[in-house]
Amino acid sequence: MRVPALLLLAALLLGAGCASASRGTSREDAIRRGRDFLLTHQNRDGSWGSARRTKDLNIYAPVPGAHLAYRAACTALCISSLVETSGASQAPQEAVLRAETWLLEALPQVRRPSADVLYNVWTHAYALQALLDLRRLPGSEERLQRIDGEVRLQVSMLARTESVDGGWGYYDFRTHSQKPGTDATSFITATALLALKEAREAGFEVPQSLVDRALASIRRQRKPDLSYLYGEYLKMWPLMGINVPAGSLGRSQACNAALRSWGDPVVTDERIEEWLNRLETRGGWLDRGRKFPVPHESWFGVAGYFFYYGHYYAAYCVDLLPPARRGRHRDALAGILVPLQEKDGSWWDYPQYDYGQYWGTPMALMVLARGLPDRAPD
Repeated sequence: MRVPALLLLAALLLGAGCASASRGTSREDAIRRGRDFLLTHQNRDGSWGSARRTKDLNIYAPVPGAHLAYRAACTALCISSLVETSGASQAPQEAVLRAETWLLEALPQVRRPSADVLYNVWTHAYALQALLDLRRLPGSEERLQRIDGEVRLQVSMLARTESVDGGWGYYDFRTHSQKPGTDATSFITATALLALKEAREAGFEVPQSLVDRALASIRRQRKPDLSYLYGEYLKMWPLMGINVPAGSLGRSQACNAALRSWGDPVVTDERIEEWLNRLETRGGWLDRGRKFPVPHESWFGVAGYFFYYGHYYAAYCVDLLPPARRGRHRDALAGILVPLQEKDGSWWDYPQYDYGQYWGTPMALMVLARGLPDRAPD
């Protein structure tokens, strides 16, 4: 029996929205299961993720630097999620302290993996946020001073890896220069800007010129409908599939959050809600690429690894709205993510070595935690 074309189209457009019919798992239960997954899958050295699962790989990853960057970024995300979701139980605290020890030892070694690859920018951004989370935990003055020193290092590393045109990208195929000649991508620039905003709010010095150049880069990539180019190198192809709203679903949330956080007047409450509504009702375009093994192989050039990333930064956008307008969107995001939890308690959207579960799970956990009146119970 053939499905009528209009019904098929509706199913695709409402894909993520249809997932909001929960399988009976509560938000709190999903958080418990996700947290338990992280606690039982932590590496012996305190980190998360590895270079295992090498079948069907489609990501260029020069060894060993790319994998240190991946592992450090994933570990940072896992730390942040455990801090945000942990109650008074001892196990999460012990896991966080083990991860802290590993991260503080690893971060000074995270550098540009090769002349043409800058995956370390992800590490510097997410480590910056994890370190700021760790500062909230009790500890000695010596520990706090060490963490503060690493915060300053991550800010300086973001300044060092800034593109010559402002903002950040993760490849430099053009020049291989010391100051990266890469065209900045809208989303990694947004990721870094949000981390830098948190650092400044915590009292750390962040060069305004660095911020201004990054904001200018995102604005150059912003289209009137608040879809964003994938990267500045696509400025002559604004209607390419990856650059139209369906292709931008996983990026617009991060870019809107970053611009709004730094005071951009264009990103109003109404525009934020417009894009949240797009994600909640048309997210099937983004979901269509979930778990596909080849980057950008899905419709509109969507890559699987944008799924949890997009929903994670949607939660940032929700936080920017007035309190009375947040609840509906938090419930919608939970309705999308809870049914997608795997049997083992994890979430994943892309089979990249053994790292996918260790960015998908913490991102999903932090989205769900922000929808609770308090942290998840023990």
